[in-house]
Amino acid sequence: MSSFTHWNESGRPKMVDISDKDSSSRTASAQAVITLSAELYEAIQAGSIKKGDPLQVAQIAGIMGAKKTAEIIPMCHPIQLQGTDFDFQYMKSKEGYELIMQAEVKCDGKTGVEMEALTAVSIAALTFYDMCKAVDKSMVIKETSLLKKTGGKSGDYIRS
Repeated sequence: MSSFTHWNESGRPKMVDISDKDSSSRTASAQAVITLSAELYEAIQAGSIKKGDPLQVAQIAGIMGAKKTAEIIPMCHPIQLQGTDFDFQYMKSKEGYELIMQAEVKCDGKTGVEMEALTAVSIAALTFYDMCKAVDKSMVIKETSLLKKTGGKSGDYIRS
């Protein structure tokens, strides 16, 4: 069992010791895609979602999610984020629309922010669903992925 990085010599889970790692500037970008009906898209554009602007609330929830990642993903280290931002883009699709949500997270630290970026878009997508479900329960949250990461021992990554 000790050959696994997140297991101790007794074969029990552990958080990896990063105390000997060097701090570096790190960023990560992640994306989630949500399919939605034309009816929902039109309601959002008209400002007629009864709960309010779903993108505003989703963005706030996503930022909160990034900050709370270590509390909900067991082996993540608590890190001090220097920034979290979002971009939202609607695209026409065969069945209606797709909302592409992207989050970028930054920190200077000893461990990366990939999980924070992925958590940010996941929580934002769930919040968007919650805000809009009264109009369209058929929404699908799909294709959550890491787009890019920079910094750290493993170097940079860009999804091809």
